[in-house]
Amino acid sequence: MLDRLHDHGRARRVFRQRILFAALISLVVVLTLLGRAAWLQIAQHDHYLAKAEKNRTRLVVVPPERGRIFDAQGEVVADNVATYQVQITPEHSQDVGVELAMLADVLGLDTRAVEALEERIRVSRRFDPVLVKADLDEVERARIARLKPWLPGTEIVSSLKRVYPYRELLAHVVGYVGRINAEDVKRLDPDAYQGTQYIGKTGIERQYEDRLHGEPGYRVVEVDALGREVKVLDTQRPVPGKDIALTIDVGLQGVAAAALGEYAGAVVAQDPRDGAIRALVSRPSFDPNLFVDGISHKAYRELLEDPDRPLYNRATRATYPPGSTIKPVMGLAGMEYGLIDPDERFFAGPYYQIPGNDHRYRDWRKWGHGWVDFEESVFRSVDVYYYDLAFRMGIDRMHAFLTEFGIGQETGIDLPGESAGLMPSRDWKQRVKQQVWFPGETVIAGIGQGYMLSTMLQLADMTSTLALSGVRHVPWLVADDREPQPRLTLSSDDYWQRARGAMRAVVGHERGTAHKIEAPYPIAGKTGTAQVFSVAQDEEYDAEELERRLHDHALFVGFAPFDDPKLSVAVIAEHGGSGSGTAAPIARQVMDFWFGVEPDADVQPEFSEHGD
Repeated sequence: MLDRLHDHGRARRVFRQRILFAALISLVVVLTLLGRAAWLQIAQHDHYLAKAEKNRTRLVVVPPERGRIFDAQGEVVADNVATYQVQITPEHSQDVGVELAMLADVLGLDTRAVEALEERIRVSRRFDPVLVKADLDEVERARIARLKPWLPGTEIVSSLKRVYPYRELLAHVVGYVGRINAEDVKRLDPDAYQGTQYIGKTGIERQYEDRLHGEPGYRVVEVDALGREVKVLDTQRPVPGKDIALTIDVGLQGVAAAALGEYAGAVVAQDPRDGAIRALVSRPSFDPNLFVDGISHKAYRELLEDPDRPLYNRATRATYPPGSTIKPVMGLAGMEYGLIDPDERFFAGPYYQIPGNDHRYRDWRKWGHGWVDFEESVFRSVDVYYYDLAFRMGIDRMHAFLTEFGIGQETGIDLPGESAGLMPSRDWKQRVKQQVWFPGETVIAGIGQGYMLSTMLQLADMTSTLALSGVRHVPWLVADDREPQPRLTLSSDDYWQRARGAMRAVVGHERGTAHKIEAPYPIAGKTGTAQVFSVAQDEEYDAEELERRLHDHALFVGFAPFDDPKLSVAVIAEHGGSGSGTAAPIARQVMDFWFGVEPDADVQPEFSEHGD
């Protein structure tokens, strides 16, 4: 009996101990939970509040609308059109590689495109969206929408895509935009370009990138558990880029391009009164729209391997021997240095020889021109007259004088990639070729051959300087505040009138090399040819015996009206033969359009025999 009582007391003690232990455990658990809750609610309040807010809201960057580009008449030459694009934001993605693989499969992206995207993502900030594909069609949008639960970092957004309505016509002036690549990311301001997928790559698009780009804005949106946008909480509107107006006239540009016809070449038209470029044509050309969303490897290779080099800007980058177009400037130099009297007659035979040298520098007219004065030497383009003048002038004075007219100098036009050309000198030859200068090289430089190289833009600018008797302006495409250029002055203003009068005779005189383009308004000009194929001493140039690619380039520079110049034009038709037969009629068509004259059906470019 006592044992049973003893056992009951022990049992109660054990029970109480267990109750106390359980209570203690419970208290510890409760205290732990309370402590944890207090730590989360108090110590980590800001952190988890921000995290919850982040899960509830999302910052959406709104890229700015790129400024549009207009021509001088208000025609849109670079526009923006609404489209849809798919982009991926690494921060929102659980596995970027998996999402890219799914998108590549759905959208048909090739390996090169995926690699470029991976590189772009690698160098970008994780919260910056990266463009995967633009201009989505309905089928592509539907496919991506169906896979959205497995693509948390992917979203389809409406956007503005750059388009170039005039395609090839203005490609070398306006340029194009392209996707921002990994190299671009390294040099761009990440805040200014947040959310932006395109940047100007060439032409005006690149030159005025800062002006066209604008400033990005943002939207703070509330999202649901699946990340879908529910409500817009805050908005900061982007600042659109500024529009740009060019000096180019699309109508004149089109006429100039059409006038070149089958020829590769360039046409530059400039207003000599202020330097504004009215037309700047380079043919052949390319469609800039191909580059906006990334040109295919095959299409790009075809452009690169095209023998006519459509990507090459023949107006500002290509350099050619200026040929006889420099003869009026050479005449000015001769008068300024006292080497010629413009009224004195000079016997121009079929060739010229340096004293004591047997080599014959032939005139383009194989029987020569006989007695000529300065004006005749220009309007009949007498080579021998300028061989003799150049030899007596010497390369040093020639270099100094022609450099003042811009030969061998960048004009400073507001386009990237301009070439300087070359006005050779003794120092240049010693430095580049480690050779001394030879007198024969001076002789051929006198007619714009040999080492001398110029761009069509330079020749148009040189012609404008002649048109206004030394008044100069930097060529420009977008209105801007530019410093006026100092006027070129000579010891006598009569020298300018002599040179201009000789250029007027090139068209106005019945024996002028460009007389066939005489128009209702007075044109002054100068024809020229740029030699492509060298003819040996004992051979004659016969165009019919040569392949077309070996024919001379045809050149013409001119301005009009003679008494009140409002347009200067420089033309080159590659392998066009003669300046008079091919290039001058092209310039006449350009001038006819500008001055509102009905085109003359008889003035047509033609491939004619060698010589000016």
